[in-house]
Amino acid sequence: MNQAYEISHLLSGAMLVTSFALLYQQRVAAVLNAFAAQSIVLALAVAWAAWSSNRPDLFITALIAFTLKGIVIPVALRRTVTRLGIHREVEKVVGVGAALLVGLALTGLAQALVVKVASGTASHAREELALALAIILLGFLMMIVRRNAVTQIVGFMSMENGLILAATGARGMPLVVEVSVAFSVLIALFVFAVFVFRIRERFDTVDIEALDRMRGDRR
Repeated sequence: MNQAYEISHLLSGAMLVTSFALLYQQRVAAVLNAFAAQSIVLALAVAWAAWSSNRPDLFITALIAFTLKGIVIPVALRRTVTRLGIHREVEKVVGVGAALLVGLALTGLAQALVVKVASGTASHAREELALALAIILLGFLMMIVRRNAVTQIVGFMSMENGLILAATGARGMPLVVEVSVAFSVLIALFVFAVFVFRIRERFDTVDIEALDRMRGDRR
């Protein structure tokens, strides 16, 4: 049991590290590589949970995460980036250092919230949930501090990775819900892709600040 917990905790911690890597990266290609790594680690974490707790349905979830989010979506986004000619640095609202400091604060906040709210649960379950909540918050932070539409897509899907990790650790949602969430993310990807192409067509950039100028917010 201790070994199963330690490996599970290690994989969850690795996912948290990749969330910080997403905030640290300054080029779109590096962001996509970090997201692919996070999704592959998620697949390993779910597969380990399936094996260690005798929940074979989670193997399907792990396969979906590995195939869809570890390979298909990063490759599709990379082709989109190549087609749009996006090879420069990611547009940022704040610097990398400030974003990482805020990320550390959010990680501490996640720990404090879970300890307070889930005080009656087992310690290992609280730690897993705290890590998952931190990953969700860091994904949300990425959507706030990065103005590039592609990186905001990645931030959104990183949040979903955290939700899957939380549901897996909490012996949560049924397989049908997990599958529907995965397909919802895939549909959202196509919607975001259309959104990115439209911005690129209209403004010759994927910086969402262009939308502010269109609304007349920056005069």
